[in-house]
Amino acid sequence: MSESPFTVASFIRAESESESAPRFVRRFRVPDDRGALTAATLLLTAEGVVEPAIDGRVVTPEVLIPGWTSYEWRLRVVTIDLLDRLRVGAEHEISLLVGNGWFRGRLGWMGARAVYGPHRRALAEVQLTFADGTSEVTGTDATWRVTDSAVRSDDLYDGEVIDARHRPSAARRVVVEAVDPARLVTTTAPPIVRHETVPPVRCWRDSDGAWLFDFGQNLVGWLRVRARGEAGHRLTVRHAEVLIDGVLARGPLRSARAEDVFVLSGGDDDFEPTLTFHGFRFARIAGWDEAEGTVEAVVVGSALTRTGTFACSHPTLTRFHENVVWSLRGNTVGIPTDCPQRDERLGWTGDIAVFAPSACYLFDMGGFLRAWLADLRAEQAAASGRVPYVVPDPLKGWAVRHGEQPESTAIWSDAAVWVPWALWEAGGDLEVLRESYASMCAHLDHVLARLSDRGVWEGDFQFGDWLDPTAPPDDPTAAIADPGVIATAALHRSLVLTADAAEALGHHADAQHWRSTADRVRQAFASAYVMPDGAIHSDAPAVYALAIVSGIVTGAGEAAAGARLVELVRAARHRIIAGFAGASYLCDALTHVGALEDAYALLLNTAEPSWLGPVERGATTVWERWDSLRADGSLNPGEMTSFNHYALGAVVDWMHRTLLGIAPGAPGYARVRLDPRPSAALAWAQGGLQTPHGWVALRWDRLDDGPEPGYRVRYCAPAGVELELGQVVRGCGERLSENDMRDLLSAHGQTVPLSPEVPTAGRGA
Repeated sequence: MSESPFTVASFIRAESESESAPRFVRRFRVPDDRGALTAATLLLTAEGVVEPAIDGRVVTPEVLIPGWTSYEWRLRVVTIDLLDRLRVGAEHEISLLVGNGWFRGRLGWMGARAVYGPHRRALAEVQLTFADGTSEVTGTDATWRVTDSAVRSDDLYDGEVIDARHRPSAARRVVVEAVDPARLVTTTAPPIVRHETVPPVRCWRDSDGAWLFDFGQNLVGWLRVRARGEAGHRLTVRHAEVLIDGVLARGPLRSARAEDVFVLSGGDDDFEPTLTFHGFRFARIAGWDEAEGTVEAVVVGSALTRTGTFACSHPTLTRFHENVVWSLRGNTVGIPTDCPQRDERLGWTGDIAVFAPSACYLFDMGGFLRAWLADLRAEQAAASGRVPYVVPDPLKGWAVRHGEQPESTAIWSDAAVWVPWALWEAGGDLEVLRESYASMCAHLDHVLARLSDRGVWEGDFQFGDWLDPTAPPDDPTAAIADPGVIATAALHRSLVLTADAAEALGHHADAQHWRSTADRVRQAFASAYVMPDGAIHSDAPAVYALAIVSGIVTGAGEAAAGARLVELVRAARHRIIAGFAGASYLCDALTHVGALEDAYALLLNTAEPSWLGPVERGATTVWERWDSLRADGSLNPGEMTSFNHYALGAVVDWMHRTLLGIAPGAPGYARVRLDPRPSAALAWAQGGLQTPHGWVALRWDRLDDGPEPGYRVRYCAPAGVELELGQVVRGCGERLSENDMRDLLSAHGQTVPLSPEVPTAGRGA
């Protein structure tokens, strides 16, 4: 914003910081001599996270306001309608409860705190408009007061302590500070909200007498506890994603305490720790025997609209797809994160770079990712064209290799290109490319300046094929795939996509420049890494998959790479020998070279490492590692062991486009490709997608009543949208009306429930 939307407000803060979350308050009167109140708006932001209330009642479903942005340059302003909350002639009290949040709380695993500043500050303005055309404004200023609150401490990693006995302390003066309007932004980001509640499916006492609650689903949010007990009695809630030997496995949280404490008032208490969040399936409550009440989990995340669905005849594969959905939901609390539970929860760029196409099928990601890309551009500009490891970036100056300065890394930094391209393909909005085009070019210019004398990207630190299952648990970069091969192939993909973006924007000279540069990189790759027999240096599945999908090998080179990839996949007995960089593209590469059944065998394998192995061991989200929980029931001993990471679920993009057969034939699905590639391994598959032009859906069934397997395909698409029909659809497809198609999909719905049946709970349950 070039001008502040606030007309009179200034930042306010407490004179000194304490553990307690401050509550800023002011009373104001709505005049009764100006006619009816026609508009009442609250403009609000904070350095911290803020919960606004009028007369003691929270006025918005949004939580964790204003979310996390690159606070140095971008602080989100929210607008809340108060018209139904205020009465003409009445006196009201506005209060702002401000927690530490991302601004002042802990960030990262290295012990950093208050990365963005030492104080929790609030900025708010109530703007009233009356029937007579006049207006009145009440903003944060020296007339406000601050008190301590019932929130005795709060932290996103460590949890929240709420004392229901608390009564407001003496009101104190506030410190007033100036606003820099250049930092204030309105964004396209959807609000963070409560999505749903999940009751426990099972509860029991542990060996210490505390109660364990299993919610049947690894989720992100907090517990809502309604309890009655003796005043001063403490309920201590701890969280974890898995149990080991009947005990919460809290080692994977590392230093995050993930503990909420509720102190009872002696009456009926409702507790919700809304200034924190946790990733968990299991919760342990100490002190529950001495209280009566109920417990439920509240699922929290950004308000994303679901657009795409998938189900098939293979229950484990369908459940895997649901696990991917849950992992995406849990890692979109304001920004796209790696994990939602340990002392990290950062916007790692590589995860969303490989996962963006999957995300854009499952949900409308336009507003969410465009807001995040604005932060990426701000961070990139401050880093002279380098895209950082994480966005927003609280790790400034930190590099993985000690003693070095941070540098661009393949796939992670390529998010500057791959994410806006995924949005363009899904939504067809050229403005997405316009917004990011300079960023895409700056990324390429920065990387191209770092190429070696051989013309390939080597020598810099690379995450490479991160978390290749052959790497030691304590060294996830030690993949069998050469990092320079991975990096150069990823660079080639970014060059080609940026050329396509330039063409779409009408920058034809730029497009030619990027294409010729891609040609030079392709030639350098062949010279540096491709052997005379077509083998690629390091001879790993990941290097062949990424080389094929990126287009850096063509013709005979592509054929040789494809043949060797098939050999390696079969030699591994269709187990996955690849990490973040390779696994996302294995099925695509196999399909591209005509090895469709090998892609299916890879997808449906349950032997470790595999996509479906964790599902068979009870996973309800996607794991960070193929063996986060090992087959013997033990935890992976590596320092990083999350059970909620969406990156290894990026294969669902292939499931949507190839197994199901719905893909964009042109950006935004202005043209739709319906080209399922069925396999005898499945009896049916179905799904639907809400595109910018309307609903597209398809179902295929295998027919076993003929001399050879055949298929029946039924589909629908919006009128006026051009269709590209694949061979199976052309041969046995039937177009239905949207209503008939919806009835068909509903009649053959998903067979795996998201929430199991829940028993009733009594005292202590």
